[in-house]
Amino acid sequence: MDIRKLQRAIVDGLEDTKAQNIRVFNTEHLSPLFERVIVASGTSNRQTKALAASVRDSVKSRGMQVLRTEGEDNGEWIIVDCGAAVAHIMQPGIRDYYQLEEIWGDKPVKMKLDGAAKGLVKATEARPVAKKTAVKAAPCKAAPAKKRVAAGAPVKTVAKKGVSRTVGVKKAPAKKASSAPRRGR
Repeated sequence: MDIRKLQRAIVDGLEDTKAQNIRVFNTEHLSPLFERVIVASGTSNRQTKALAASVRDSVKSRGMQVLRTEGEDNGEWIIVDCGAAVAHIMQPGIRDYYQLEEIWGDKPVKMKLDGAAKGLVKATEARPVAKKTAVKAAPCKAAPAKKRVAAGAPVKTVAKKGVSRTVGVKKAPAKKASSAPRRGR
Protein backbone atom coordinates (compact mmCIF):
# COMPACT_ATOMS: atom_id res chain seq x y z
CA MET A 1 0.00 0.00 0.00
CA ASP A 2 1.26 3.48 -0.87
CA ILE A 3 1.32 5.67 2.25
CA ARG A 4 1.03 8.84 0.17
CA LYS A 5 -2.27 7.69 -1.33
CA LEU A 6 -3.60 6.81 2.12
CA GLN A 7 -2.61 10.14 3.66
CA ARG A 8 -4.09 11.97 0.63
CA ALA A 9 -7.38 10.07 1.08
CA ILE A 10 -7.50 11.02 4.78
CA VAL A 11 -6.66 14.68 4.15
CA ASP A 12 -9.22 14.87 1.33
CA GLY A 13 -11.87 13.47 3.66
CA LEU A 14 -10.95 16.08 6.28
CA GLU A 15 -10.98 18.92 3.76
CA ASP A 16 -14.37 17.88 2.36
CA THR A 17 -15.94 18.51 5.77
CA LYS A 18 -13.95 21.70 6.47
CA ALA A 19 -11.51 20.46 9.11
CA GLN A 20 -9.32 23.12 10.66
CA ASN A 21 -5.56 23.16 11.22
CA ILE A 22 -4.72 19.88 9.45
CA ARG A 23 -1.21 18.59 10.23
CA VAL A 24 0.51 15.46 8.88
CA PHE A 25 3.53 13.92 10.65
CA ASN A 26 5.94 11.18 9.59
CA THR A 27 6.23 8.75 12.52
CA GLU A 28 8.15 5.87 10.91
CA HIS A 29 11.17 6.52 13.16
CA LEU A 30 9.04 6.76 16.34
CA SER A 31 6.69 3.79 16.13
CA PRO A 32 6.56 0.50 14.22
CA LEU A 33 2.74 0.55 14.41
CA PHE A 34 2.06 3.32 11.87
CA GLU A 35 3.88 5.61 9.46
CA ARG A 36 1.74 8.76 9.59
CA VAL A 37 -0.21 10.66 12.22
CA ILE A 38 -2.73 13.19 10.96
CA VAL A 39 -4.17 15.70 13.43
CA ALA A 40 -7.14 17.95 12.63
CA SER A 41 -9.68 20.04 14.53
CA GLY A 42 -13.45 20.26 14.37
CA THR A 43 -15.47 23.01 16.01
CA SER A 44 -18.14 20.83 17.66
CA ASN A 45 -19.08 17.23 18.50
CA ARG A 46 -21.25 17.13 15.41
CA GLN A 47 -18.44 18.31 13.14
CA THR A 48 -15.85 15.92 14.57
CA LYS A 49 -18.26 13.02 13.99
CA ALA A 50 -18.88 14.24 10.43
CA LEU A 51 -15.12 14.55 9.86
CA ALA A 52 -14.56 10.96 11.02
CA ALA A 53 -17.34 9.70 8.75
CA SER A 54 -15.90 11.66 5.82
CA VAL A 55 -12.43 10.19 6.41
CA ARG A 56 -13.86 6.65 6.54
CA ASP A 57 -15.84 7.19 3.34
CA SER A 58 -12.88 8.74 1.51
CA VAL A 59 -10.51 5.93 2.48
CA LYS A 60 -13.00 3.15 1.66
CA SER A 61 -13.96 4.73 -1.68
CA ARG A 62 -10.30 4.48 -2.78
CA GLY A 63 -10.14 0.77 -2.01
CA MET A 64 -8.28 1.00 1.29
CA GLN A 65 -9.52 -0.20 4.64
CA VAL A 66 -10.35 1.43 7.95
CA LEU A 67 -9.43 -0.87 10.83
CA ARG A 68 -11.20 0.86 13.70
CA THR A 69 -12.79 4.11 14.86
CA GLU A 70 -12.73 5.15 18.52
CA GLY A 71 -14.31 8.04 20.42
CA GLU A 72 -17.45 8.69 18.40
CA ASP A 73 -19.64 8.40 21.52
CA ASN A 74 -18.79 11.87 22.78
CA GLY A 75 -17.08 13.35 19.70
CA GLU A 76 -14.42 15.34 21.56
CA TRP A 77 -11.51 13.21 20.29
CA ILE A 78 -12.07 10.66 17.54
CA ILE A 79 -9.33 8.34 16.29
CA VAL A 80 -9.67 6.78 12.84
CA ASP A 81 -7.14 3.93 12.49
CA CYS A 82 -6.36 3.16 8.85
CA GLY A 83 -3.42 0.85 9.54
CA ALA A 84 -0.37 2.73 8.26
CA ALA A 85 -1.94 6.11 9.10
CA VAL A 86 -3.92 7.26 12.12
CA ALA A 87 -6.17 10.34 12.07
CA HIS A 88 -6.81 12.22 15.32
CA ILE A 89 -9.86 14.47 14.99
CA MET A 90 -10.17 16.71 18.03
CA GLN A 91 -11.97 19.75 19.31
CA PRO A 92 -9.64 22.75 19.81
CA GLY A 93 -9.72 22.64 23.64
CA ILE A 94 -8.80 18.96 23.74
CA ARG A 95 -6.12 19.48 21.09
CA ASP A 96 -4.54 22.32 23.07
CA TYR A 97 -4.57 20.25 26.25
CA TYR A 98 -2.97 17.05 24.85
CA GLN A 99 -0.64 18.75 22.33
CA LEU A 100 -0.10 15.76 20.05
CA GLU A 101 2.09 17.90 17.81
CA GLU A 102 4.76 17.85 20.52
CA ILE A 103 4.65 14.04 20.74
CA TRP A 104 4.46 13.15 17.03
CA GLY A 105 5.51 16.42 15.41
CA ASP A 106 9.22 15.67 15.03
CA LYS A 107 8.98 15.34 11.22
CA PRO A 108 6.07 17.24 9.64
CA VAL A 109 5.07 16.14 6.15
CA LYS A 110 4.55 18.97 3.69
CA MET A 111 1.36 18.43 1.74
CA LYS A 112 -0.48 20.62 -0.68
CA LEU A 113 -4.04 21.02 0.50
CA ASP A 114 -6.59 20.59 -2.28
CA GLY A 115 -9.06 23.35 -1.35
CA ALA A 116 -7.78 25.57 -4.19
CA ALA A 117 -8.01 22.74 -6.72
CA LYS A 118 -11.69 22.26 -5.86
CA GLY A 119 -12.51 25.92 -6.51
CA LEU A 120 -12.17 27.04 -2.90
CA VAL A 121 -9.52 29.54 -1.96
CA LYS A 122 -7.78 28.99 1.35
CA ALA A 123 -7.60 31.97 3.69
CA THR A 124 -3.80 31.88 3.53
CA GLU A 125 -3.71 31.98 -0.28
CA ALA A 126 -4.14 35.03 -2.46
CA ARG A 127 -7.40 35.31 -4.34
CA PRO A 128 -7.14 35.46 -8.13
CA VAL A 129 -7.42 39.05 -9.31
CA ALA A 130 -9.55 39.80 -12.35
CA LYS A 131 -7.97 41.96 -15.01
CA LYS A 132 -9.10 45.54 -14.84
CA THR A 133 -9.96 47.37 -18.03
CA ALA A 134 -8.97 50.98 -18.30
CA VAL A 135 -11.83 53.43 -18.56
CA LYS A 136 -11.03 56.83 -19.96
CA ALA A 137 -12.55 59.52 -17.80
CA ALA A 138 -14.11 62.57 -19.37
CA PRO A 139 -12.16 65.74 -18.70
CA CYS A 140 -13.74 67.99 -16.11
CA LYS A 141 -12.98 71.32 -14.56
CA ALA A 142 -11.69 71.41 -11.02
CA ALA A 143 -14.42 72.04 -8.47
CA PRO A 144 -14.10 75.21 -6.42
CA ALA A 145 -12.95 74.88 -2.82
CA LYS A 146 -15.68 74.05 -0.29
CA LYS A 147 -17.20 77.02 1.42
CA ARG A 148 -18.37 77.00 4.99
CA VAL A 149 -22.12 77.14 5.32
CA ALA A 150 -23.74 78.90 8.20
CA ALA A 151 -25.84 76.80 10.57
CA GLY A 152 -29.49 76.88 9.60
CA ALA A 153 -28.82 77.60 5.91
CA PRO A 154 -30.95 75.60 3.46
CA VAL A 155 -29.51 72.61 1.60
CA LYS A 156 -29.59 72.77 -2.18
CA THR A 157 -28.08 70.99 -5.15
CA VAL A 158 -26.14 73.06 -7.62
CA ALA A 159 -25.71 71.88 -11.21
CA LYS A 160 -23.33 73.45 -13.72
CA LYS A 161 -22.51 72.02 -17.13
CA GLY A 162 -23.16 68.35 -16.23
CA VAL A 163 -21.44 68.50 -12.82
CA SER A 164 -23.69 68.38 -9.78
CA ARG A 165 -22.72 68.85 -6.17
CA THR A 166 -24.56 69.20 -2.91
CA VAL A 167 -24.06 72.14 -0.62
CA GLY A 168 -25.10 71.24 2.92
CA VAL A 169 -25.63 72.64 6.33
CA LYS A 170 -22.83 72.56 8.86
CA LYS A 171 -23.75 70.15 11.65
CA ALA A 172 -24.84 71.78 14.87
CA PRO A 173 -23.10 70.58 18.05
CA ALA A 174 -24.88 67.73 19.87
CA LYS A 175 -26.96 68.61 22.90
CA LYS A 176 -25.48 67.69 26.26
CA ALA A 177 -27.41 65.32 28.50
CA SER A 178 -29.00 66.88 31.55
CA SER A 179 -27.40 65.97 34.84
CA ALA A 180 -30.71 66.31 36.72
CA PRO A 181 -32.22 62.96 37.81
CA ARG A 182 -35.26 61.79 35.88
CA ARG A 183 -38.54 61.09 37.53
CA GLY A 184 -40.01 57.61 37.24
CA ARG A 185 -43.49 57.05 35.83
